[in-house]
Amino acid sequence: MKFVDEYRDAAPTRKLAAAIARRTAHPWTIMEICGGQTHSIVKFGLDELLPPTITLVHGPGCPVCVTPVELIDAAVALAARPGTTVCSFGDMLRVPGTGPDLLTARARGGDVRMVYSPLDAVNLAAQQRDREVVFFAVGFETTAPANAMAVVQARRLGLRNFSLLVSHVLVPPAIEAILSAPDNRVQGFLAAGHVCTVMGTAEYSPLAARFGVPIVVTGFEPVDILRGVLACVEQLESGRAEVANAYARAVRPEGNVHAQRLMQEVFTVVDRNWRGIGRIPSSGFALKPEFADFDAARRFGVSGDAPPEATECISGLIMRGVKKPQECPAFGTRCTPEHPVGAPMVSSEGACAAYYRYRLRKTNPAATNNGSAGL
Repeated sequence: MKFVDEYRDAAPTRKLAAAIARRTAHPWTIMEICGGQTHSIVKFGLDELLPPTITLVHGPGCPVCVTPVELIDAAVALAARPGTTVCSFGDMLRVPGTGPDLLTARARGGDVRMVYSPLDAVNLAAQQRDREVVFFAVGFETTAPANAMAVVQARRLGLRNFSLLVSHVLVPPAIEAILSAPDNRVQGFLAAGHVCTVMGTAEYSPLAARFGVPIVVTGFEPVDILRGVLACVEQLESGRAEVANAYARAVRPEGNVHAQRLMQEVFTVVDRNWRGIGRIPSSGFALKPEFADFDAARRFGVSGDAPPEATECISGLIMRGVKKPQECPAFGTRCTPEHPVGAPMVSSEGACAAYYRYRLRKTNPAATNNGSAGL
């Protein structure tokens, strides 16, 4: 496929890996922010092509993984509410809260629908005006424009039975929180290319300058990712800390200004709780007061209290780059995609799911021996 296959070509991938090895003179720890990048790295074995002095760690850029427990519980409670339909992307259906997940809620009689777009939920609300339709709006800046458009469209259609349960989070505050942590070991970042197609690159410059870390906007295919690693290593080895764009075929410095205006019209920046990490100031979106009628949390009195999370899950340490999935004692044994302890084992972008799918035999032979590996 044009613009995909050529970025998975083995020959340029090996050349880039060799160039990284030649350029690397010191040990460096680099974090890829996005879970999609993590899956490509593990699937294609890109980290194994790098010199041992380069360590890739995995960031919090999995929207399903960081959705707080209290909002999972709220979605489940709404699904059990008579006359209410909860619409969600498929990844969210099996994420555990403190009780049952959405898939279990559906099995118990709740009306839970998997959709592919928030506009599917708007259309459902237009067709079934006698039911409350709630869309579980999760994600980073990438999905926020479509969710904002859903609210705008629902207002245009005069839908009084449509609302969002909002759990949007933002990348730059997460980077700041990681770099400010006393146990931080990240020295450079591969920024998520799809987020930057929306937001551009300017908001990363203050972070690079303040913390002295290079931030390289990177795509998702093997050639893209190794180009990003090489650009990051070149800066680290030369003592520079700048924002660079290694994904210029998709990302412009200004981003998508139309999408930004739409988000600014509908959303306001708020503090947000991140599952496994905690509360990060100014790290999320909420609906503006003028769109309060479309806010499911306000409409149905959803509690904002954060219940305790499963202590066995070390997802927070994994998403801050302190540990890797195979360092969790539950990985591949007590925690599997069929019976997840934490969200990173459920999501298609979760680091634990990537290691389970592509690395289980290497990282946890015991899990293979006891038959828990579905490989």
